[in-house]
Amino acid sequence: MHLSAFSDYSLRVLMHLGANTDRLTTIGEIARLHAISENHLTKVVHQLGRAGYIETLRGKGGGMRLARAPREITLGEVLRHTETDFALVECFGPGSRCQIEPGCQLKPILGEALAALFRVLDGYTLADLLYPTVAHAPLTALADAATRSAHEED
Repeated sequence: MHLSAFSDYSLRVLMHLGANTDRLTTIGEIARLHAISENHLTKVVHQLGRAGYIETLRGKGGGMRLARAPREITLGEVLRHTETDFALVECFGPGSRCQIEPGCQLKPILGEALAALFRVLDGYTLADLLYPTVAHAPLTALADAATRSAHEED
């Protein structure tokens, strides 16, 4: 299984916003930080807003912020919203033409594995990405560095 760039960028946006809850953030800021096209990121932000993950404010001084607390956003929920295809093999999708499907045991095994993946992802929230329990610098420190860099450019 491979996550789409859309899901990857969605998680990056949410992580950045979660690390900067004290201020509004712009698409341009995140695009520069991650070297992502602003046009593509605009589509990501639009979908995240429609799904209720973020709030956007238009106009001068506008930007975006999380609409919910990081601990209320599970990774499984986000990926279910941002991914469009969880068909690990042809027989998962509609119109399968697999000749061995009626007697094949691969489909139920992969189905069980996919369910296990989402059970794990549902057990983690955006907050877990922002404040890891291991001895790594929290993502908020990276966001602070990016903010300082962005202000130095202005």
